Order: sequence, then C-alpha cells, then structure tokens
Amino acid sequence: MQAAQMVEGDRDVELVVAAAGGDRGALAQLYDRYAALLLGVAQRILGSPREAEDLVHDVFLEAWKQAGHYDASRGSVRTWLLMRLRSRALDRKKSAANRAISMEAPGDLAEREVSLEDPALAPDRTRVRRVLLALPLEQRAVLELAYFEGLSSSEIATRLGTPIGTVKSRVAAALSKLRTELGAGSREAGQ
Repeated sequence: MQAAQMVEGDRDVELVVAAAGGDRGALAQLYDRYAALLLGVAQRILGSPREAEDLVHDVFLEAWKQAGHYDASRGSVRTWLLMRLRSRALDRKKSAANRAISMEAPGDLAEREVSLEDPALAPDRTRVRRVLLALPLEQRAVLELAYFEGLSSSEIATRLGTPIGTVKSRVAAALSKLRTELGAGSREAGQ
C-alpha cells in the first residue's frame, strides 16, 4: 500500500506542476481527487454545507494561482491543500465570530464519519479515530478546540474555565499519546 501511495503522491506532484503551467485538466484531476475530502473537513470546521462548498472552491482557485509555489519537500499535495483549507476555514470562522461549540460533541468522534472522503484513507482515519477515542475526554477536548476551532491555549483555557497550564499539559499529554500510538501502528504495518 505504501508504494501505491508514493505513486499517487508522485502523480499529485505532476498534476500541481502541470496546473502551474496552466493545465486546467490537471487542476480538474486534483479537484476530482480531493474535493470530497476538503468538503468534509470544511463542513466539520464551518458547520455549513454552503460555506464549506464556497471555501473548497476558493481553496482550489488559490491552489491554481499558487501551484507554482508548491514545494514537495514541505509535504504532500494532500497536506498542502488541507492546510490551505484549514487556515482559510479558521479565518472565516473567526471573522464571523462563530465560536459556539457543544462540549458534549467531543465524545461523538465515532459518529463524525464523512462519507465523502477518499475510501483509500479509511484505514488511517479509523486508526486515528480509535486512538482519539482512547484519550481521556479532557485531552481530546483540548485537541479538538485547537484543531477544529483554531483556538490558542489561552482561548481554550477561557472557554473551558481551566488554568492555562492545565490546558498546555493536556495538549502535551494528548500529543504524546497520539505520537506513541500512531507511531506504534505504522511500525507494525511496516513489519
């Protein structure tokens, strides 16, 4: 599977290079490949299908304009697109002052399946979800607030009514557990 991912990654880079040269067909192929994934993430962050669709459109327009600046040494095309999307989504969310969150939501990770995502990513998604669900609720909540809401440690502390040192400790502990668990899984898969 890893060899297939490398071939797909190479093809993605070729598509970005072609798009940078003005090839609209290459951009269309990237769109076909990643739009559903980006839409799912955008809907999760923004909470609105219409806003998510607009954002995905904007991200692909930006990718078209910035394709010549893509640097494969900094990450995969998938990561490049997801980071652009996440950054723009959080900007939109903050500018709209739409920060409402339900604190019972962090426990519902298992129900957050986005059917539009690439089925080839299902094993990774399932593994990450399993590891996140194994985290204590307090650790999972701070990670979700940081990632999906884009909140800083001090903003999370205010939101949760928790000292900032406690928030930082929970983030560090959660990230350490994620690294350990996800690293162990990838080592097992490589054996």
